[in-house]
Amino acid sequence: MFKNALTFVCMVALASTLSCAGKSKKEDKSAADVAAGEVDSNISQKDMSFDPAGSDSGKIQGLTTINFDYDKAALSRDARSTLKDNAQWIKDHTNVSVQIEGHCDARGSVEYNLALGERRAKSVKSYLASLGIDGKRLSVISYGKEKPIANGDSEADYAQNRRANFVPLPK
Repeated sequence: MFKNALTFVCMVALASTLSCAGKSKKEDKSAADVAAGEVDSNISQKDMSFDPAGSDSGKIQGLTTINFDYDKAALSRDARSTLKDNAQWIKDHTNVSVQIEGHCDARGSVEYNLALGERRAKSVKSYLASLGIDGKRLSVISYGKEKPIANGDSEADYAQNRRANFVPLPK
């Protein structure tokens, strides 16, 4: 496995070097540059005053994570109420778009949870659109069970991880 990964990294670096032969280093960063930790200066110049953990951080007043029932993507009455408040926050912050992240608990396969997380994020996006939010300002991504916020095996831990959270992004 390690040998295959190393071969892949070398092939990507070689391909990047060959494809960038006519470009200056300032114009295009290679995969090796990015892997070495160099940051695109255009990205770092975009000022964001929001926590990159999004609503999971609890630090973005007016933008709140919602939770789901086990193995469900349907929105509860509480989730819909919270989403109405989130919709108002999104309407008030016209300078950002919002990424909706779908998450699951630790039970189930990786593939199943990625699909469930996507269904959860899409149901949130659909509901926000029904509240008047332009769908072009909303994107969805599923992390399945890969980014838990509670690391345990109790039902309370599982319930915290079954969520959709919201990450403001610059337009």
